[in-house]
Amino acid sequence: MAISSKLPAVGTNIFSKMSALSSAKGAINLSQGFPDFKPDEGLLQRASTALLQGNNQYAPMTGLPSLRDAIARLIARHYGRQVNATEEITVTSGASEAIFNAITALIQPDDEVILFDPAYDLYEPAITLAGGVCRRVTLTAPDFRPDWLEFASLLTEKTRLVIINTPHNPTGSCWSAEDLDALWQAIKSQDIYVLSDEVYEFIHFSGQAVSVHKHAELSARSFVVSSFGKSFHLTGWKVGYVVAPVALTEELRKVHQYVTFCTATPLQQALAEHLVDVPESSAELAGFYQQKRDVLREALASSRFDLLPCDGTYFQLLDYRAISELDDVAFCEWLIDEVGVAAIPVSVFYQDAPQDQRLIRLCFAKEEHTLVEAAQKLSQL
Repeated sequence: MAISSKLPAVGTNIFSKMSALSSAKGAINLSQGFPDFKPDEGLLQRASTALLQGNNQYAPMTGLPSLRDAIARLIARHYGRQVNATEEITVTSGASEAIFNAITALIQPDDEVILFDPAYDLYEPAITLAGGVCRRVTLTAPDFRPDWLEFASLLTEKTRLVIINTPHNPTGSCWSAEDLDALWQAIKSQDIYVLSDEVYEFIHFSGQAVSVHKHAELSARSFVVSSFGKSFHLTGWKVGYVVAPVALTEELRKVHQYVTFCTATPLQQALAEHLVDVPESSAELAGFYQQKRDVLREALASSRFDLLPCDGTYFQLLDYRAISELDDVAFCEWLIDEVGVAAIPVSVFYQDAPQDQRLIRLCFAKEEHTLVEAAQKLSQL
């Protein structure tokens, strides 16, 4: 039987491909964004206790009340925003589900969605499945700042949603409060909503974090997506959440109940207890990852790579134009084969990457000895 694909251009993503090549070749994997160190032992113990002694049946579709209450307190503590835990917070099976649900709930056929390239690879397939059309603003090295004149030129009567991501994957750049103001001024007179992907919200290295939570006008028409996987080094748990005004939350939950219905109950219980017992853990995350960033940057200081600024996330971009003329996909494959280090080509995050760009992304959510060993290999080039 012939199958007409809804996503004909989509294959195995680059993260899976590079991790598989890395494993096959025994390379140091700095490609896919996951830690190689253990999460907090207390959190693991809470999860173990919850599994053995707690509730292992369905959680409420919207999330355990105790976890939603803890999230509301977390938002109030970090951003000063008061949200209704019952009506405005939904626990999801990872941030990816939250993003997919938000796009599916909001986008109608032919609606236009503005992305900032380079963009996380989940966004466009979800928009395509919903029948929407992507419009893109290109961010350029080395600072990857938004061009608000270009953004304004893309707005039409069909524009329905803008997707933003700060701190930004893959570039490590962070928006300013002025950027949020510029976004609001551009869209305030139209019926346009915002999906703010803030999964790296606590991993920022230069001043106070910028968040839609702190912008009253934007937050009133935004989905704000967060990830416990990123905040607590638990990417395999796949627990995230989305905060949105009541009307948007109601629509998102209509989709969520048929995608996963609920997220693992014992994991929610463990996270709720951890947020109450160790409330300072999220505030310590920036310093924790800044140290790892600095270890990697120092170890690469004598290399022929040009290190771009990194103000947030746990990703560092390297410009390799002094080393090779290969395109970035071929260069990453060559690195695995010949150097023994796996990276991610940045061009895969663009619809149309700048032709003269030679950038790769390294993940520094790794043990320090792993970072130093990888840097030593790269510094030999």
